[in-house]
Amino acid sequence: MPVLQRVFNDLTELRSLCGPHDRNLDILSDMLGTKICTRGNELILPEATDEQQQLFTNIVDYLQRLHKRGRIIDTYVIRTLRDIMDTKPEAEVGRFVDICVQIPAGPSIYPKNARQSEYLMKMEEHDIVFSIGPAGTGKTFLAVAKATQAILDHEKHKLILTRPVVEAGESLGFLPGDLSQKISPYLRPLYDALEMLMPISTIRKLEESGVIEVAPLAYMRGRNLSNCFIILDEAQNTTREQMKMFLTRMGSGSRMVITGDVTQIDLPNPQRSGLRHVTKLLHSIDEIAFSYFTSRDVIRHRLVKMIIDAYDQERKDELTKHR
Repeated sequence: MPVLQRVFNDLTELRSLCGPHDRNLDILSDMLGTKICTRGNELILPEATDEQQQLFTNIVDYLQRLHKRGRIIDTYVIRTLRDIMDTKPEAEVGRFVDICVQIPAGPSIYPKNARQSEYLMKMEEHDIVFSIGPAGTGKTFLAVAKATQAILDHEKHKLILTRPVVEAGESLGFLPGDLSQKISPYLRPLYDALEMLMPISTIRKLEESGVIEVAPLAYMRGRNLSNCFIILDEAQNTTREQMKMFLTRMGSGSRMVITGDVTQIDLPNPQRSGLRHVTKLLHSIDEIAFSYFTSRDVIRHRLVKMIIDAYDQERKDELTKHR
């Protein structure tokens, strides 16, 4: 079988592709089903079929593009890349490699899996995007990142972050403080996302000037929101009426992202969830995009995925029992 040699003029790039203690090469070897060696500034496939050589060339080409984009090449990125190469057309693989949310004077945000990549693409191409799935999949964070980029690049003049204030097993009335102080904990997750993208001093400045507004959903009634980036978080806890009210606030030049998890509805009657209802009602409108995540897409601690799966299985067992 022919030997394939790949020469690297940039040793930093080669080290990035190999990973610590050549960990990345071990993953690539498993994927290709053949050994990969290093010699000086070369990667070598000592024995490989034409098919293995082609796959190796394609993967390394994409990894080099990722490195040039500033990505850290680790085993997670390599597995995700291979998964996308196996399941998506070549054009989408290229988009996964190149897509990035660059926060001006801030971090670069890259998709961590194929579903996140698809979600970011939909936010670029559609004025309304629904993102539905379990906790820990990056739904809210990526939406806030995209919105932050839009206001700091002056594409939109305002960022509005909102959530329904629904009690999850605790009574809002018994929390200490005035209304603003009672509501603040419900909006805290949105601030957490913002604080990962820019300094607190910048957030405060943008809030004071009205560029960033964080408010409960009830405060949206009667407004006409033009040239804004609007995010509705925890949308599973909206009623049908609230969802209609929110969606009809959209003015010219605005974009909306609606995120939620239909397995964590805190409404007294879960069947009245506006998010559940709207997925059926609006799914046939081509200009509105839906992005669905599963426990496989969880990027938090690996135990979060196991916990979600356990709850899902319990729910399925209960449904089966009542049939």
